[in-house]
Amino acid sequence: MNAGMMMAQAAGAQGGVMGMGGMMIPMVLVFGIFYFMMIRPQQRKEKERLRMIAELRAGQKVVFAGGFIGTIAEARASTFLVEIAPKVSVEVARGAVSRVLKDGDAVTLDETK
Repeated sequence: MNAGMMMAQAAGAQGGVMGMGGMMIPMVLVFGIFYFMMIRPQQRKEKERLRMIAELRAGQKVVFAGGFIGTIAEARASTFLVEIAPKVSVEVARGAVSRVLKDGDAVTLDETK
């Protein structure tokens, strides 16, 4: 009887290890799917946004996160001097730029661009 209990415990211990390995595979798969569906595209989008901000020069028309639309008068190290109306300039952080307007672009509320 004692030997039977020892064999049952050994079988139960092996089943616990196999159960843990069987549980890790779906967790790794879920993390992999999560990475490729959410994290990686977001990193790519942020990299493109940073590249766009680095390429901004004076004279370009931009839209800021706060809703201001203006023309860059001067590009500084960490800020832009932006003219939002004739003879009205404000200084804004580079990170506040949400997109660049090209000639003929209309400003819309659609943030998917």
